[in-house]
Amino acid sequence: MNSPMVYELHRPKEIAPNKTYPALFVMHGIGSNEQNMLSLVKGLEEEYFIFSLRGHLEHPPGFAFFTIQGYGRPHREVFDQAISKVTSFIDYAADQYPLDSSQLYLMGFSQGAILSMTLGLTLGERIKGIIALSGYIPGFVKEDYNVKPVHHMSLFISHGEMDQILPYEWGVANKEYFQALGASVTFKTYQEGHTVSLQNFQDYMKWLQDSLKK
Repeated sequence: MNSPMVYELHRPKEIAPNKTYPALFVMHGIGSNEQNMLSLVKGLEEEYFIFSLRGHLEHPPGFAFFTIQGYGRPHREVFDQAISKVTSFIDYAADQYPLDSSQLYLMGFSQGAILSMTLGLTLGERIKGIIALSGYIPGFVKEDYNVKPVHHMSLFISHGEMDQILPYEWGVANKEYFQALGASVTFKTYQEGHTVSLQNFQDYMKWLQDSLKK
């Protein structure tokens, strides 16, 4: 079975026979690539299988998962295709690697956060937790998608209070939306723009380690 996406894999050096491992699927922002996200998960590779995905669309100097037609409005058809591709990749990874199906996490920045939150809604119980750094949930996802129950799910949602790309209020809306659906949400804000600060990194790393113990 061939992979439906280009990806970078980091995993424990010693793989124990008959053991399964938690997995973290990581998605980058527009114009970036799968290598650029690895610094944001550094130190986790001895516990997790980390799959850093490359967007399938060229967007110099890097790649993208979808295109946009306006402010906060992805092209629906292209976005749907991205969700399908990443879902297929998760199926592929679960088939090819010794993953613990009860310990699957999604993580993304900007476009990657948008996809991570949407995939959490479409995959429901398959996903244990999500780290969404500076994203939003498209309106058509809330209105048209088949949203699965997420009351079992935990999320770490963060947003820069001075974000000039995606407004801070969109981060607040993410928190409120998932809370209304019954998910457990940790919401953090930072005196930053559209970026991931050191404090943000430290906060979600601690959240992830705490989540793994539950």
